[in-house]
Amino acid sequence: MTIKLAQTEPQKENQVEQNSLTTNTQVGVSKANLNGGEVALVGSGPGDAELLTIRALRFIQQADITIYDRLVSDEILALLPEGSEKLYVGKEQAKHCVPQDKINQLLVDQAKLGKRVLRLKGGDPFIFGRGGEEAEYLLENGVSCHICPGITAASGCTTYAGIPLTHRGVAQGCTFITGHIQNNGQLNLPWQSLSSASQTVVFYMGINTLPKITEQLISHGRAANTPAALIRRGTQPEQQVYRGTLENLEQLVIEHKITPPTLIVIGEVVNQLTEQTLSTPGFLQASEYQLGKEVLIKAEA
Repeated sequence: MTIKLAQTEPQKENQVEQNSLTTNTQVGVSKANLNGGEVALVGSGPGDAELLTIRALRFIQQADITIYDRLVSDEILALLPEGSEKLYVGKEQAKHCVPQDKINQLLVDQAKLGKRVLRLKGGDPFIFGRGGEEAEYLLENGVSCHICPGITAASGCTTYAGIPLTHRGVAQGCTFITGHIQNNGQLNLPWQSLSSASQTVVFYMGINTLPKITEQLISHGRAANTPAALIRRGTQPEQQVYRGTLENLEQLVIEHKITPPTLIVIGEVVNQLTEQTLSTPGFLQASEYQLGKEVLIKAEA
């Protein structure tokens, strides 16, 4: 004989809530709804469209107008809806196409026209992307905004170059820092804290100040032969990776005519997995790894 217990009202309510939660968290159901009069601050990652989050893609597909930066790749811009308006507001070092205060106001103005506004930024909007400033300005002016993180360049580009930012017994921490000169013409950074051999340091926007960066790190105790790398256009088809040491980075820039956007990576992890440029970004071949180890063993013998 089977006995079936009737559900009490609270049990029924809990079951409804559970079913609702299950439905809303299914992959096919979007939680990223961009309404007219709202802004989505979206990080597009370092360039490869396959590194976009699902949430970012959903916001991209809803945009009436997209206000985008210089580091947003063509591959990602191609995902915008047909007929969606695009406005370029990119910045380069010491050269701003549109000043930041104008960008802030532009976002407010477009949202108040009732448009679904997509603010598309390279990397992550809250890591050296002024996303916090833009969100603050929007809120102060009565405009609600969605925040969508992206893979920041320091993570995406180093991964595609085969460089782990941390590694047990080698690097216990990592620091992301900007090498951009301040308004007073100085590069005032916590040099002493950046000189520890057990941490990886990644400089954004540091190519033009590289001589000062290397000079200060070495003078504050970082070994001149510390492995270092320059990653230009990371994660994109034209990705370039140049490995060297802290003391010869400046020479690499001159020799290869390296220009922004380029990340500077400093730390023992640079050569942990390979000392070679990956033939396919983001793909480590076992045969190349084993060959590299054999060469290293012979060199040390």
